[in-house]
Amino acid sequence: MRNIKQQDAAVAEILAAEDVRQAEGLELIPSENYVSRAVMEALGSSMTNKYSEGYPGKRYYGGQENTDAIERLAISRACELFGAKYANVQPLSGAPANIATYFALLEPATADKPGDTVLGMDLSHGGHLTHGHPVTAMTKVFNFVRYGMKDVATGEIDYDELREIALRERPKIILAGFSAYPRNLEYEKFVEIAREVGAITVMDAAHIAGLIAGGALPSPFDAGFDIMTTTTHKTLRGPRGGMILVREDEALAEKINKQVFPGLQGGPHMNTIAAKAVAFGEALDPSFADYAEQVIANASVMADVFTEHQIRLITGGTSNHLIVADVYGSLGLTGQEAETLLDAAGITVNKNVIADDTRKPLDPSGIRFGTPAITTRGCTEDACRRVAETMVLVLKKEMTPETAREVIKELALEHPIPESFI
Repeated sequence: MRNIKQQDAAVAEILAAEDVRQAEGLELIPSENYVSRAVMEALGSSMTNKYSEGYPGKRYYGGQENTDAIERLAISRACELFGAKYANVQPLSGAPANIATYFALLEPATADKPGDTVLGMDLSHGGHLTHGHPVTAMTKVFNFVRYGMKDVATGEIDYDELREIALRERPKIILAGFSAYPRNLEYEKFVEIAREVGAITVMDAAHIAGLIAGGALPSPFDAGFDIMTTTTHKTLRGPRGGMILVREDEALAEKINKQVFPGLQGGPHMNTIAAKAVAFGEALDPSFADYAEQVIANASVMADVFTEHQIRLITGGTSNHLIVADVYGSLGLTGQEAETLLDAAGITVNKNVIADDTRKPLDPSGIRFGTPAITTRGCTEDACRRVAETMVLVLKKEMTPETAREVIKELALEHPIPESFI
C-alpha cells in the first residue's frame, strides 16, 4: 500500500486494520473467502480505466481489442468449468444476475395482469432475498410463490408440495438454490416437475458454485437444468461479481445477454471480468478439487462438534460448506448475541433466521457459519474441530471471549492466510 500510505493516510490506516483483523481472526461467514494475489492484481489493473458497453466484437466504444480478449477468455473458462455452452460474465453480482434472468424469461406485471410466476425456496427455509421475499422490488414486478422443507430435522425438501404448487400456479421458472440450506438438492426432481408444467429450471448456485466446479457436489446441468446463476466469490474464490450460465439453449442465452446489457447494466467492470478469468483459471487447476472436498469435510467436523454439545442444527447437520445453528432454542442466546460474543473472540459468523423463525431477522434465533475461508488458510479437520469447540465454549459462556481470542490468534498463526493470497 505504498502509494495509498503516501497519498491518503486515513484510508491506509483503515485498510491496514482490516488486514490485521483478517490475519488474526477466523472468517466463518460461508459467503466469504480470500482471493489470490493474482485476482487482486487483476482487480487493480488498467482494465479499471476502460468503458466497454456491449459484448466482444460488438462494443459501442473503440479501443476494445484487449477487453474483448479478456472477456472471451473468461467466458471460455467459465463454460469449461461448469460444462455450459454459453456464459455471461458481466453481471455485477448475484442479485443483478438473478434479476436479469427474471426479466429475460418473464413478462412483468401490468395494470391489467400480474407478472409471471417464479417458484422458489422460502427465505426462512434457506432461500435468498432475490427468490421472492416481499421486501424486494422484484415482488412488485413478478409473482413469487414458495416451497420449503418437509422435515426441518433432516432438511428434506417437500417435493410433493413443490409439485402441487407448480401444478396449481404454473410458474414460468422453477428456481432451486439457497443461501442458508445445509443439504443437497435433488435436481432431477426439479427438472421432472418443471417439464410437467412447462417451466424453465434455474439454479442459483451462488453459494456452492466452487464446490460444483471442484467436483465435490453434483452439477445441476448434469440433471438437465437450463440455467445457472452464481456469484463469482464465495466458494468459487474469485472477485465479487456475478455470472449467468446457459447449458445449451442459444435462444435463452441471447435473451439473457440483452437483459444484462442494455436491459439492466451499463458498462461492465472489465477489471472484475479480468479477475474472474484469473479465478476461473485457478478453479480449473486440479488442486481446486482437493480444496472443494476439504471445505465439505471441514464443515462436517464442525457440525459434529455442535451436535455433540446438543446444539440443534437446522437439517441435523450439513452436506455442503455451511451450518445453521439454533442458538436461541439450544442456549437461550439470540443470533445477534451469539454473533457479538464470537466477534469478540475473533470468530466471524452471521446471525441468521432458522426455519419458521418466530424472531425478527435482525435478531433471529440462529447463526450461520461455514468453512470456505478457513479451508483456504489450510485448516483441516483437526483445526476445524478446535475452532468449533472454542465456539461452543464461548457460546455456553464457559470461556470468555478474551481467552478465546488468544486461542483463535494461535490457530490463525498456525494456519496463516497463504502468501499467494495476501
